[in-house]
Amino acid sequence: MAKAKSASLWGGLREGDLVVVDTAPLIYILEDHPHVAPLFQGLFEAADRGEVQVALSTITVAELLVGPLKEGRVALAKRYEKALGSFELVAVSTEIAVTAARLRASIGLRLPDALLAATALEIGAVALVTHDRDFSKLNGLKVLLGQPTG
Repeated sequence: MAKAKSASLWGGLREGDLVVVDTAPLIYILEDHPHVAPLFQGLFEAADRGEVQVALSTITVAELLVGPLKEGRVALAKRYEKALGSFELVAVSTEIAVTAARLRASIGLRLPDALLAATALEIGAVALVTHDRDFSKLNGLKVLLGQPTG
């Protein structure tokens, strides 16, 4: 008998769901932002328990490392790189680039956002987790903006 899917998790996700996470939620969690990190804590706790899968675009990796490297904080950049090791990293493929171009042309997303949304669409993610409302015109993909736990 097949195992029934569990009750709803963070953001209405179900056990085994795959999500793509944008840069901002990662920064909030890694820097333990007092007001915004709690909105995403439940997602990363579910991922730590193996209940959901988190994928990141290599674009997100580049965006995440800019701040520490710009400030000359190489050790912090290395710590961020190590923290990303538990997530699936998805390189920008030709298919992702073509889908991103379509999204940019049709709904006007900035290129990094179009690449992120295209990554989620191309790998079959159920949602894009972000703190960016620029994705409001995106159709065909659930966008999760964070929610408090408890």
